[in-house]
Amino acid sequence: MASSDPIQLEIFKHLFAAVAEEMGVVLRKSSYSANIKERRDYSCAVFDAQGAMIAQAAHIPVHLGSMPLSVLAAAQAFPLPELCPGDMILLNDPYRGGTHLPDITLVAPVFSPGEAYPSPLVGYVACRAHHADVGGMSPGSMPVAREIFQEGLIIPPIKIVQRGALSHDLLSLILANVRTPDERQGDLWAQIAANRRGMQRLQEMVQRYGLELIHQQMQALQTYTGRMTRRLLGSIPDGVYSFTDYLDSDGIADIPIPITTTITVRGETARVDFTGSAPQQAGSVNAVLAITLSAVSYVFRCLLGIDAPHNSGCLEPLEVIAPAGSIVNALPPAPVAGGNVETSQRIVDVLLGALAQACPDRVPAASQGTMNNLTIGGRNPLNDRSFTYYETIGGGMGAHPGANGLSALHSHMTNTLNTPVEALEYAYPLQVTRYAIRRGSGGAGAFQGGDGICREFLLLADAQITLISERRLFAPYGLQGGEPGKTGWNLLIRQGEAQPLPGKGSFDLQAGDRLLICTPGGGGFGEAKKEV
Repeated sequence: MASSDPIQLEIFKHLFAAVAEEMGVVLRKSSYSANIKERRDYSCAVFDAQGAMIAQAAHIPVHLGSMPLSVLAAAQAFPLPELCPGDMILLNDPYRGGTHLPDITLVAPVFSPGEAYPSPLVGYVACRAHHADVGGMSPGSMPVAREIFQEGLIIPPIKIVQRGALSHDLLSLILANVRTPDERQGDLWAQIAANRRGMQRLQEMVQRYGLELIHQQMQALQTYTGRMTRRLLGSIPDGVYSFTDYLDSDGIADIPIPITTTITVRGETARVDFTGSAPQQAGSVNAVLAITLSAVSYVFRCLLGIDAPHNSGCLEPLEVIAPAGSIVNALPPAPVAGGNVETSQRIVDVLLGALAQACPDRVPAASQGTMNNLTIGGRNPLNDRSFTYYETIGGGMGAHPGANGLSALHSHMTNTLNTPVEALEYAYPLQVTRYAIRRGSGGAGAFQGGDGICREFLLLADAQITLISERRLFAPYGLQGGEPGKTGWNLLIRQGEAQPLPGKGSFDLQAGDRLLICTPGGGGFGEAKKEV
C-alpha cells in the first residue's frame, strides 16, 4: 500500500527531485557545447521500475513529459534478464519514445545495492540533451526535410555502456556521422556522468530507507498527483470545449496547418481529442505522440499549481485521442525536427484556448507560440574546423487575469536560457550586433502582453543557416477582449540591402551578412480602458 503520511510524502517528493536536480548540475558543468552548458537545453528525471516518471528537475517541459516513452522503449528493448548493473541505453528515435533526432536520451537502470545480481530493480534515471549536430542534410540537424532520414543519425535503443564499460565501437560510429565529433563526445560523456550521479544517489536512498519504502513512496507520489488532477478536473464545469489554431506552414507548401482539440470534462475525468487536426505533413513540423502527451501533461500540470509534483500520475485521469497519421501523432518516415519545438507550442496554445472557455480566470492569453529556432554551421576560419551552433530565442508571454505578460523570455514547452553574447562570440565566428526588447510587440488590453526580442547576428565566416520559426503569419491570440501580439519576422541584410526571409528554410550566407530575427509578442488580456 502507498503511504498516506503527508509529511513523509513531502520529504520523498523533494528527495527524488533532488536526485534529478543534481544530475542536471553534473550534466551542465561537465558538458562541452554552449547549447547545454549555457542555454541548459537538457532535462533529467527519475523513474520507477515500470518506467513511470516519479520526479523531474525544473528543466525542459517538452523533454520531460515525453521521456517516459523513451524509458519504456529502452526497457522493452532490454528486458530485465538483459539488463545488468552499470548498463546505459542510448536512443534518439522519435518513433521509439524520442522527440526529434538532436535530443539524445540516456537511460540507466538502478539496481538495489549490496546484493548479488540479479538484485531487485529500484527504477531508472534518465537524461536528455539537445546535441547541436547529429548529422543530416544541414548543419545543426534541424532541416526543412521531407523524411526523417534527412534529419540526421537515427539511434534505436542500444547499450552504449555495458556493465560500466563504454562501447567504443558504438561511440565511434556515432562520431563518424556528425560534423562536430569532439563536442558530441564531450556532451555524451557528460550525460554518462549525470546518470552515474543519479544512480549513486538513488542507491544511497535505498541503503538509508530500504527498497520497500522507496517503492511505496514512488507509487504514493503518482497516486497523489493523480488525485490532485482529479480534483482540478472536478473544479472545471462539465462541458465540451473546442479550439482551433494554425501553424503558418510546414516549410514545403505555403498552406496553413490547423490543429484542433476538443476537451470534454465529465466529473473528475477529461477526454482530450485532437480529431480534426491536419494530417501529417510533407515538411518537418510533424509531432510524434510523445510530444502531444507531453504538451497535454504540461498544460494540466500548470493548472494544478506550483506545489504539485510533476510525474506520470498527472495523465492518469486524462484520455488523449491523437489520430495516427495526423500532425499530432505522425507515423514514420515523416520528418519531425520542427514538431518538437514548434508544433508542441501550438498544441499548448490550442489546449489553453479550449480551457479558457471553461475556466477564463485561470488561463493566460497566447504567448509567442514559437521557439524561433536558428542553426548556423560552417567552417571556422580561426581553426579551420567545422562548427555548428543552435539556439532558440525568447519572446513575449501572454497576459493573464491580474498581470501583464513578461517580456523577452522563453515560455511553455521550452525553459532554456539565452546564449550569452560573450560565450557565443568566444566559441563561434559570429558577433551579436543587436540584442534588445522589441518594444510595443505585446498585445494591448487591460493587461498588456509581453514584448518579444530583436537579435541580430553578424557572420564572420560563410555559413549555412536554417530557420524553423512560427507565428510569422498567425498572431498569438488575446483573450477576453485583449488584442493579439505582433507576429515575428526574419530579415537578411547583405551589403546594406534588406530582404525578408520566410519562417522556415535553409540559406547560404556569406561573411559580412547580418541576420535579424524579431520574435512575436504575447497576447493581451481583457479590453483596454478607453480614454475619455
